[in-house]
Amino acid sequence: MAAPAIPTLARAQTLPSAAPVGRTDRPLFGAVSWTLGNGLKVVLAENRRAPVAAHYLFASAGAGEDPAGKSGVAHFLEHMMFKGSPNIPSGAFSQVVAREGGQDNAFTSRDVTAYYQIVEASRLPLMMRMESDRLREPLIPADELESERGVILEERRSRTDAVPRGRFREAFDAAMWGPQHWRGRPLIGWEDEIRAITRQDILDFHRLHYTPSNCVLVVAGDVREADLRRWADEFYAPIPARDAPPRARAPLAAAAPEARLERHDPAVRESTFYKSFAAPSATFAETEMADPLEVLAHALGGGTGSRLHKALVETGLAVSAGAGYDGDTVGVGSFAVHATPRPGVGTAQIETAITNVLTDLLQDGLPEAEIRRAVRQETAGSLLALDGLGAAPRMLGGALAIGLPIEFVEHWPQRMAAVTRDQVNAAARTVLAEPKIATAGWLLPG
Repeated sequence: MAAPAIPTLARAQTLPSAAPVGRTDRPLFGAVSWTLGNGLKVVLAENRRAPVAAHYLFASAGAGEDPAGKSGVAHFLEHMMFKGSPNIPSGAFSQVVAREGGQDNAFTSRDVTAYYQIVEASRLPLMMRMESDRLREPLIPADELESERGVILEERRSRTDAVPRGRFREAFDAAMWGPQHWRGRPLIGWEDEIRAITRQDILDFHRLHYTPSNCVLVVAGDVREADLRRWADEFYAPIPARDAPPRARAPLAAAAPEARLERHDPAVRESTFYKSFAAPSATFAETEMADPLEVLAHALGGGTGSRLHKALVETGLAVSAGAGYDGDTVGVGSFAVHATPRPGVGTAQIETAITNVLTDLLQDGLPEAEIRRAVRQETAGSLLALDGLGAAPRMLGGALAIGLPIEFVEHWPQRMAAVTRDQVNAAARTVLAEPKIATAGWLLPG
């Protein structure tokens, strides 16, 4: 395959805005999908409102797949994927995209690593040619390893080590799950382990996880299915098939290594309280509780009108209070509550107020009216997902890459509308009444 030419014409494009959405019983994106002979899943979410295409390649491997004692390998590989492939010189990938008037980047989460480009639609075949080239065989040049390690260490310093809340959240996760559990390790890796990563570690990770059957290609925008099928067959289908590894996530410990964590930091002016509970997810334990837990999190702490907001913010105890649920993941999920007290309000007052809210919830349950309000707010907000070209590939690719079906995204509003009061209250009792693992933490001034 010849190296793609670097054109001189740059064409900037503006992302489309969403058109009015009709019935909520329709699929969110109306995507079509198929699988190539080598196992690569391909998804197309056609959108003809502007001559733009978004091209996303997801690998079903993130920081959760880092080998024991080698945290940061998945993220290190993400960086090294920009260092060239057989037909693309190091650094040329992003140069080509920029000269085409497009944008490109990548990201690593616990569950996936994704690479994407947003370009004028006629440039999509060029993006597919380049991406398939580095999927097949990134160079991982030895003479660029140390300079990129320095970039990653600086990224860690600026985003975590230099940020009080970043340091606290890293310590909190390690306290709750353990510093070598996949949920307890930082996505970017522990500093000493980043320093020890070798080129062979990175090559081994790519060889094991970056196989077509462990990847998902998602394209959104002004692209016809027949064209995408032809280009996928031309650029991606020739990549040799290999078996995808199982996603063997570490099981839960019998208890949190630390049930309570307090950290004082002289750079902090406002205290922060955070409590997290192990929870079922869309792929783990009682998977049917994932949607009810999402409703519960919104009713409990989803902004103005939620129970925590009324009990802490409206009473003058806290500047902010809320709840969140992380359930779209491989393995155990988490359900969390948090609050930032007003000056002069003691830590005991905040914890007592939150405990009272949770106790009342468990004793009396959420009434139907609160549940329906939470569902309406969340499903109405889901329509905003159609307003950006990147929403479809991120949502669809993120779900497929963790083993969920395309319907998990396409019919999310309908599933949420079907959640019942009994389901929400049963999920609350499972997670909050007698949690398998829970940790509470304070980040305090001083």
